[in-house]
Amino acid sequence: MTTRRQGAAWVFLSPWVLGAVVLTLLPMLISLYLSFTDYDLFDAPNWVGIRNYAQMFTEDPRFWRSVGNTALYVVIAVPLQLAAALVVALALNSVKRGKGFYRSAFYAPSLLGASMSIALVWRAMFNDGGTVDSVLSSVGLDLGGWVNQPGWALLTVALLTVWQFGAPMVIFLAGLQQIPRELYEAAAVDGASRWRQLLSITLPMLSPVLFFNLVLQTIQAFQVFTPAFAISGGKGGPADSTLVYTLYLYDRAFTASHMGYASAMAWVLLVAIGLVTALLFRSSRSWVFYADKGA
Repeated sequence: MTTRRQGAAWVFLSPWVLGAVVLTLLPMLISLYLSFTDYDLFDAPNWVGIRNYAQMFTEDPRFWRSVGNTALYVVIAVPLQLAAALVVALALNSVKRGKGFYRSAFYAPSLLGASMSIALVWRAMFNDGGTVDSVLSSVGLDLGGWVNQPGWALLTVALLTVWQFGAPMVIFLAGLQQIPRELYEAAAVDGASRWRQLLSITLPMLSPVLFFNLVLQTIQAFQVFTPAFAISGGKGGPADSTLVYTLYLYDRAFTASHMGYASAMAWVLLVAIGLVTALLFRSSRSWVFYADKGA
């Protein structure tokens, strides 16, 4: 009976196992091999050892520019996006009527924002003479368009990500609804203000959800591509100010046809994301509260 159940389990698992091996594991192994080769998509790969990695770290200033831009983007976009999601979730949690409508309305940008069409609209809004530039000019802030300014272009990309706060907002809202109401009732009896309840009850009880959203959004932020590609026209301009890591990886792979170098960049990104995620898990010991384990 046990053997029959195990056989049935493998039958149900086989599509996932087959997909994981063919679509994930095998391409990763091929990419790892190509990262040690000089490969241009047309000729056979030529083994070069660690030359791609050495060139990346010692001879390529645009690689380090892309690393810096990506790190700055993550530092700007992730906190702002989580803050916007948390504020809206707190507001929706107190709404009595129409919660489903408001939830859908705020979630919609998450479905639309990743598309190329919305990114192009975003670029037009922040371009010289666009809607945002015209509004700011009317109040005396004539910046000449954010997209064309090296100091503002990356912020434009980050704001498009912040606008897509719907997914973390829904997760925050689900977490808020799991906090026992008795805690707020007891705090109210003791005379705690709403601000004190937020700091002493809501945020500690919500910290596992906040940590989950932080890890998820950080990993996604490191892989930002579509907004930077659309807003910069695929070049990472102006003056490489929007040259994020994945955009430069795409440039090396499909514009310069340096597939081996791009594969090496992909593996460096994978290791970097793994290290950052490990650091986040390490830091969670000091600020994430699990009710079933105590403080």
